[in-house]
Amino acid sequence: MPIKLQQLAQNILTSQGQVEADFILRNALVADVFTLTWKKADIVVNNGQIVALDTHNQFKASYEEDAAGHYVVPGLIDGHIHIESSMLTPAEFSRVLVPHGITTVITDPHEIANVAGTEGIQFMLDDAKKADMDIFVMLPSSVPGTSFENAGATLGVRDLAPFLAHEDVRGLAEVMDFPAVLTGEANMLEKILLAQQANLVVDGHCAGLNRAQITGYRAAGIHTDHECVTAEEALNRVEQGMYVLIREGSAAKNLRDVLPAVNTSNARRFGFCTDDKYVDELIDEGSINFDVAMAIEEGMEPLQAIQLATINTAECYRLYDRGALAPGYKADFVLVENLKEMRAKAVWKNGVKVAENGVMLTARPETDVPAHIHQSVHLPTVTKEMLTIPFAKGNKANVMEIVPNQLITNHLVVDVPVIDGVFEPSVEQDLLKLAVIERHHNLHTTGLGIVTGFGLQKGAVATTVAHDSHNALVVGTNDADMLIALTRIQEIQGGFVIVANGEIIAEMPLTIGGLMTDAPADQAKAQLADLHNALHELNPHLDFHFLLTFSFVALPVIPALKLTDTGLFNVTTFQHITVEA
Repeated sequence: MPIKLQQLAQNILTSQGQVEADFILRNALVADVFTLTWKKADIVVNNGQIVALDTHNQFKASYEEDAAGHYVVPGLIDGHIHIESSMLTPAEFSRVLVPHGITTVITDPHEIANVAGTEGIQFMLDDAKKADMDIFVMLPSSVPGTSFENAGATLGVRDLAPFLAHEDVRGLAEVMDFPAVLTGEANMLEKILLAQQANLVVDGHCAGLNRAQITGYRAAGIHTDHECVTAEEALNRVEQGMYVLIREGSAAKNLRDVLPAVNTSNARRFGFCTDDKYVDELIDEGSINFDVAMAIEEGMEPLQAIQLATINTAECYRLYDRGALAPGYKADFVLVENLKEMRAKAVWKNGVKVAENGVMLTARPETDVPAHIHQSVHLPTVTKEMLTIPFAKGNKANVMEIVPNQLITNHLVVDVPVIDGVFEPSVEQDLLKLAVIERHHNLHTTGLGIVTGFGLQKGAVATTVAHDSHNALVVGTNDADMLIALTRIQEIQGGFVIVANGEIIAEMPLTIGGLMTDAPADQAKAQLADLHNALHELNPHLDFHFLLTFSFVALPVIPALKLTDTGLFNVTTFQHITVEA
């Protein structure tokens, strides 16, 4: 008898009390996410699956544990995250989040895909197989994000199609290029059809879109959105049949603003997601557990919040084997003593305890990275002349204003310091120089701009984590420090570098595609702490997440003004503009 058939027969017999179970967690206060009630029961597990909830102590197992009347909830599910933004490999990322109770994530590897194409996607799929959680992949829809920048790869339908056969691929990732959708551009529609014909999900990316444009996305069959920043936006999407994934990450913190949209009538159309969150915050807070605790703090009924974090997201992505504690579901569950804190005391994956008291109980796997992905930074020799921003007529400029802890920016037109026809950064006016330099193919393309809101009093910051094309990005108060930072980025093959007064004061190498490290999470967290401390030297009054806010200033699909390697980009009109206004 084939093994799957044999296990199915065993599970049925075990559910009827005719065969001893593998494991029973006794005396659990079980979260029922279907009826939003609690029930006292023993969770009976066989072959990694829940086969019964025993309320009369009728079942026996070869191994048992006692929940001692504590809450037990389904394993939590993150509906949308870019694992690369954690700066960890998938397997190491898993070792950080499983102890917080997250047992499944849906990831979009478009960060590494923008650097290394299909080889990057394959690396993520392969490394995910070593993880203790289940990691499902959405195939990147927009590599590059737009045609107005240079990325490391271009992915079309022929590149994506072979991945549809992979058991861990769940659909097409966030469709960011909204003009391509709304004008019926063939290449984009072919990708959408590719996923739909395979009966898979298509994720949206509807930042700033109005009601009519959302209608266009729904007409295309696009299923989700995680870009809502207001309750009104969320309701607009739910009313038109979308799932809304409420985002709470390192930069985009939207949960409190969007949560008022959720009520008992529409709650089943909402889930939680992280999108982008750095390793230090993941270690300290977790992700979806943190969202559940925040939702409860904001007044949501605990079981409702748990429902959003489990069965809703599972059903959104057609993962019908998880998200609930009931017969026939995966034995992924979390023991919690205090719902308000949602701190996992123990975590079971497929019926096996994998974490307890915040510590993984499994061994850390080895990481295998293709050589090409380890050598992905190819910058030209950058000169001061390449960083010069000339003014021909006066001193009025198009200036990007960052919004702390948000992905959006504002478009300002202001007077800026111009000396001998060249822009001069001003610490006093908080007008800094910004540059994006292509780093994948040594094309020498360089975009220059002026930014306000970072508040640097000295120095420069450079990185290769620059969504989504991940070219070299640098901001500074002076050219000399900017050049030092860029030179060092090349030497360490990507990451973060902070310079002050001609000296490198902190750095974090990210040698896997310029995005991730193969170091353990605790080491990465320590390096990140050094970066944060150095940033406070550059801006003593810093009160927002600088690095993540910084890394999104090159993303030309989120309003209003962004900078790519091909120049300053007006997202509202979807065209380039000059720095001089």
